[in-house]
Amino acid sequence: MLSQLQKLSIETEGRYATDDELAIITEYMQAFHARVEVYEALVKAEGKIIQEVFETIEAKHPEVFRGSKNLKDKWKTDTIRVLRYTAVAMLMNDPKTVRERFLAWFQTVMRAFSAQASCDITYRVMESVMARHLTAEGMALVQPFLELNRQVLGQSS
Repeated sequence: MLSQLQKLSIETEGRYATDDELAIITEYMQAFHARVEVYEALVKAEGKIIQEVFETIEAKHPEVFRGSKNLKDKWKTDTIRVLRYTAVAMLMNDPKTVRERFLAWFQTVMRAFSAQASCDITYRVMESVMARHLTAEGMALVQPFLELNRQVLGQSS
């Protein structure tokens, strides 16, 4: 939403916005309460979600955590960070900003450690885990951001 508002501000400088141009605000406002509810649900369930994703990966994809305990701790820290950025991006409905300000940087870090496969697995599993914690409407709001995470962070090159 922030990037869309900034674009609208630039495009309408010196004139009033048209109804069509204002539609993004109307659409955002119509879904605002649902976005807040999903955000609050994610805040409340963060620990459970992270733990369930961790346990699922450990059981089904143990290769992700081969190595030291520090690898598991680092995975949890990084996954919490991405989940929090995802929640804010969903709340603001702003994939462009999260991609440019967070995911592009974090993608570089994940590539430096050759962690793309781990990211791909993590965000696939996270989607299925979140589906157990959110309503269908909530998943519809957050799923595009989970997919964005998986695409950006899980890409090989």
